[in-house]
Amino acid sequence: MTIMYGISNCDTIKKAKKYLSDKNYDFTFHDYRKDGINIDLITEFAQHIDWQELVNKRGTTYRQLTDEQKQNLDKESALALLVAQPAMIKRPVLIHNGQYHLGFKAAQYDEIFA
Repeated sequence: MTIMYGISNCDTIKKAKKYLSDKNYDFTFHDYRKDGINIDLITEFAQHIDWQELVNKRGTTYRQLTDEQKQNLDKESALALLVAQPAMIKRPVLIHNGQYHLGFKAAQYDEIFA
């Protein structure tokens, strides 16, 4: 079972979904905005992927945080922010065969699905 987590209007998600569809890989897409997100899911991600890597520091949502929020960011506060602001989660999170992967590059997915 393969599950991709993200936001449907994200360009990286669109590329990753196209990659999987073009290769005829079965997957389920979980849209944080439509299907929801909670602390349990984010905590699960953080058990397999470093919480600092989960935070998309290049995105608008992160850049809009105050300097104080950025400087005081720790695992607990970051996970709470990711639940409140799912656009701040680096995308996609992919779970394939029980393994957790972050981001999308075709070469990376070639290895994952080899």
